[in-house]
Amino acid sequence: MTTRKKDLRAYLKDHLLVGDGAMATQLHGVGVPVGVSFEELCLSNPRLVHEVHTSYYQAGARFLETNTYSANRDALSRYGLEHKVARINRLAVAIAREAAQDDAYVAGSIGSILAGRVKKKVLDEYRDQYEEQAIALLHAGVDGLILETFVDLEELLLAIEVIRPLTDVPVIAQLATLEVGRTRDGYALTDAFSELKAAGADVIGLNCRLGPAELLRSFENTMIPEDALLSVFPNAGRLGMTDGEYAFKSSPEYFGQSALRLREQGVRLIGGCCGTTPAHVKAIADALESLEPQARVNPTIVAGDRPSITVQNTREREKPSIVERVKTATTIIVEFDPPRDLDADQFLHGCCELHKAGADAITLADNSLATVRMSNMALGALMKSRHGIDPLLHIACRDRNLIGQQSHLMGLHALGIDQILVITGDPSRFGDLPGASSVFDVTSFDLIRMVKQLNEGVSFSGRPLKQKAQFIVGAAFNPNVRNMDAAVARLEKKVEAGADYIMTQPVYDAESIRNVYEATKHIGIPVFIGIMPLTSSRNAEFLHNEVPGIKLSTEALERMKKVQGEAARQEGIAIAKELVDTAVRYFNGIYLITPFNYYEMAAELIQYTRQQSSLVRMAQT
Repeated sequence: MTTRKKDLRAYLKDHLLVGDGAMATQLHGVGVPVGVSFEELCLSNPRLVHEVHTSYYQAGARFLETNTYSANRDALSRYGLEHKVARINRLAVAIAREAAQDDAYVAGSIGSILAGRVKKKVLDEYRDQYEEQAIALLHAGVDGLILETFVDLEELLLAIEVIRPLTDVPVIAQLATLEVGRTRDGYALTDAFSELKAAGADVIGLNCRLGPAELLRSFENTMIPEDALLSVFPNAGRLGMTDGEYAFKSSPEYFGQSALRLREQGVRLIGGCCGTTPAHVKAIADALESLEPQARVNPTIVAGDRPSITVQNTREREKPSIVERVKTATTIIVEFDPPRDLDADQFLHGCCELHKAGADAITLADNSLATVRMSNMALGALMKSRHGIDPLLHIACRDRNLIGQQSHLMGLHALGIDQILVITGDPSRFGDLPGASSVFDVTSFDLIRMVKQLNEGVSFSGRPLKQKAQFIVGAAFNPNVRNMDAAVARLEKKVEAGADYIMTQPVYDAESIRNVYEATKHIGIPVFIGIMPLTSSRNAEFLHNEVPGIKLSTEALERMKKVQGEAARQEGIAIAKELVDTAVRYFNGIYLITPFNYYEMAAELIQYTRQQSSLVRMAQT
């Protein structure tokens, strides 16, 4: 029988300890709906929380976690409860302590604030929140703190750095891996566990995300620091659909068998996470009854056994990228929109004409203005394979979740398409399918970072890849704003995230071109200045008044009002040529946008840009 008078660290050196199971699973099972704060129940329905603790205690758990996993300021603010952090945490300890009676440990649960989301803030901003929650739990008299479900080692190390100086009670640090053996931020568990122990964690382990078999495999293939105490709280297998409802598959009997295997790996503290119930905990307790812990024996790892995130490129780039070209010569990117129907032949013909006119790359939007068009990935593959034309594909954050985004990028890599432009994307409700969902799992900043992670040979989930991608990543810049300083600050963040080049929205006067140059000349990566010829007065008024990110000069609007028909197109080309005259004096990168797929207009501007840039270079030499 456990006695709380003995320090948890000392107890685990000589004993096995059974932990509890999932709190949320039990609360949901008795009717608490998803979408509410389970932690708030410590205030509004403490008896219900007490009953869950008691059910686990009666099943054999002698290590109970407080109902405070998300009782931090960030999570509670979603329910207007951010001012009740201390109160909820203190009450949660009292509820668990009453259920624990005199022979079970009570550990204060502190969950990841990032909670599996894409990192959008500087992690250092979480310091105060970890301190606030930890102090409340410590003052309430917990026997230890359990930091759990951290998918990123860096966040868990930050939490330990904040909490360790506050107390000498045991600190349990548990990672939640998305892939067997590696954290989302790319650390092998061998390295992660070593850093956690060095940072001051008393017990190190794994919980959540994966079931017993995968967590067992993680321990089997990891070097554990000498004398480290180990914990594990697996999910009840993988979440799946059964009889029309989501459910976890692992049975209590299987959990009992798994507990024995985990004991063989030297694990001392064994409980359950998502999907586990008192029946699972009873199976663990029954399996481990009267057994002593086993000493940890690390696997024999020889050179090459451990996966490395440092891999070699296995494919040479066929041609210099636009970033390489623009360093020494004027480089022209031409945008040509994919068709809105099923006929690709006319589009490919236009691409060939633009290529013959001298375009260095043809860029294809990703359902611009949220209007459905043919897949730019499919068209890019046809351009490259049939005609040897370099595609540059836009990738919007709007249409794909993170699973789809990584799959899409992996497909582009397989096709040898590695020049992309990452954009946010226009909201779906303003497109031609207004009932469609806008995904926006990540911002353009986040996606740029994640693409560059693929270039390091690491997947979005932290899994090492056998090859490095070679993506050249562009970012968009809108200079047609009132506050240029704010726009440039946003652009600088994209550069910091890893952008290799910039493409601007179209500008319509020489002064704007000069302003863009002055505002961006310090950023250190190529800028492709956007120029789009006008086709009519109505087109000019539409762009100026209705299309986000575009603003025409008064002069351009007045000039287009005076002409019609073919004369209007010629005037639009004339205005664009005047802009080219200025642009080539300031920029090596020119981004021509084809209006209404009138590729003849763009082809004429390509040839004119080549001519004018040559004259400027000759004059400079």
